Amino acid sequence: MFVAKNFQIIEEHKLDLIDLAKTIWHNPEESLKEYIAADACADLLDQYGFEVTRNYGGLETGLRAEYGSGKPVIGLIAEFDALPGLSQRAVPYRDPIKDQEYGHGCGHCLMCPSSIGAILAIREAMQNEKLEGTIVFIATPAEEVTAGKGIMASNGAFEDLDLALCWHPGKYNRSSYSRLVGANTKEYIFHGKSAHAGCDPHLGRSALDAVELMNVAANYLREHVPMDSRIHYCITHGGDAPNVVPDYASVKYTFRALNIETMDDIELRLDKIAEGACLMSGTTFETKNYGGCYPVINNHVVADVVDQSMREVKLEEWSDSDIEYAGKLNETIYDQWLDAVELSGNPEGTQLHVGIMPIDEENDYGSSDLGDISHMFPVCFYKGAGFPIGASYHSWQVTATVGMDIGFKSMMNGARFTAQTALHFFRDNELVKKAQKEFEESTKGLKYTPRLPD
Repeated sequence: MFVAKNFQIIEEHKLDLIDLAKTIWHNPEESLKEYIAADACADLLDQYGFEVTRNYGGLETGLRAEYGSGKPVIGLIAEFDALPGLSQRAVPYRDPIKDQEYGHGCGHCLMCPSSIGAILAIREAMQNEKLEGTIVFIATPAEEVTAGKGIMASNGAFEDLDLALCWHPGKYNRSSYSRLVGANTKEYIFHGKSAHAGCDPHLGRSALDAVELMNVAANYLREHVPMDSRIHYCITHGGDAPNVVPDYASVKYTFRALNIETMDDIELRLDKIAEGACLMSGTTFETKNYGGCYPVINNHVVADVVDQSMREVKLEEWSDSDIEYAGKLNETIYDQWLDAVELSGNPEGTQLHVGIMPIDEENDYGSSDLGDISHMFPVCFYKGAGFPIGASYHSWQVTATVGMDIGFKSMMNGARFTAQTALHFFRDNELVKKAQKEFEESTKGLKYTPRLPD
């Protein structure tokens, strides 16, 4: 008779892990400034007897903790930055927190607690079974600006890892073969000549005209790039008064694709568009590169083990109050909710996903800087049900959910998924070799160079 694995040690430390998640949720921090989160994670790891390296990988809020020695070296990758504009109380209706801009609309407040729960269980099993190898927890800042892992990689933060696991909260419990698009962000800053817009407009050269001309041309460009490409922008400065011809204006672009070559081609073409906008408007331009990330290559061998592990562990059960709460949130996104229920194959009226979805094989047009390390060694990026089934990433509905019981149950499931997966690799080194062989084949001819900001 099959008995689902529970990992009692994770259960025993449940309240500590929830307290950590609450601390991070109540103190949402922008990318590269996750000081409260980093300190709280480091303090808990210290309390659990791990030796913690702070300021890891060249970033103030980077962390590393480990147990064991020798090979294989398996990394647990976690994140903790929040998003602007998504402040929200843990209630099922829109209610931003006064004077708080940021909120955990992607659920990153759950990732470090989940991975810390996992490393506790892995350490205990390694001790009991005398397993060889090293388990490493790494907290990576600034995922939301797709920059942290690339910076850390350039400083050697991951060079000793043989493979890595990254659990992320989501709508479904699901492992993944998906390839995620890479992303790069670049700002185009135009300089013109100011003048009185009424009396002397002929003397002015409008930097805003250049921005608008660039945006028009970029929208035409969309027709002439591969189908997997995405180009989006926002005007970051458009002048200060309508009666002044603006001598300064800027626009920030993010462009994405499933391979680096396409991303590089889009960037080159955007640069040419900026040059053309300057010729038409009599202005000049400069650029600021914010860096970016590589496409995520999920390793199928690792993904298969994740899927197996998900089906082997005990899952938290949703309470009636959890389902009622999620239902109220799904009502705020009714059409999205209906689509998500149909897509997932759940019964009509489902508010929170139950069970394990088949491995995802569709390309994903979101991005993660996990893509950088997926070009260094085998990686799997897998999700755990913790959002109302209709909710989108980067939404207030997610912020409202990950700071209460639904999110905490997802976090506990994630700890079990990750612990069980890592232990399969520690118990069977042939699995590690199979994953590495696939990695070598899937990255043959690819060269990794971090896409760092200026």
